[in-house]
Amino acid sequence: VQLQASGGGPVQAGESLNLTCAASGRTLIISSMGWFRQAPGKERQFVAAIKWGGKWSVGSTYYEDSMRGRFTISRDNAKNTVYLQMNSLRSEDTAVYYCAASQRGYKEIAYFTSASVYNYWGQGTQVTVSS
Repeated sequence: VQLQASGGGPVQAGESLNLTCAASGRTLIISSMGWFRQAPGKERQFVAAIKWGGKWSVGSTYYEDSMRGRFTISRDNAKNTVYLQMNSLRSEDTAVYYCAASQRGYKEIAYFTSASVYNYWGQGTQVTVSS
């Protein structure tokens, strides 16, 4: 599975961005996809996840608490693409955003908050929010 993230860039605080992650290759093995971010000098942080395929709760979503209500993750399986709509951006949202795909068959979407359960990673897209 290959992942290509795009859509990042410089914005002003309060503005919006829509990140895109296009998956290719053996996409039928993907069970969930997620977005993570990493700011300079900080550890990689979970942002959001969505059930992609498999038997359980396809389409269900999960968010980091601080981003719930501002960020929305969605998917278009026909296009093998997952999106992250980010609204009301803040300077603390500045980071490199990574998309990831997991083969794990966990039933609950909440298990997909850990980077360790993801098998494939995209290259990252930089988001810079100026106040």
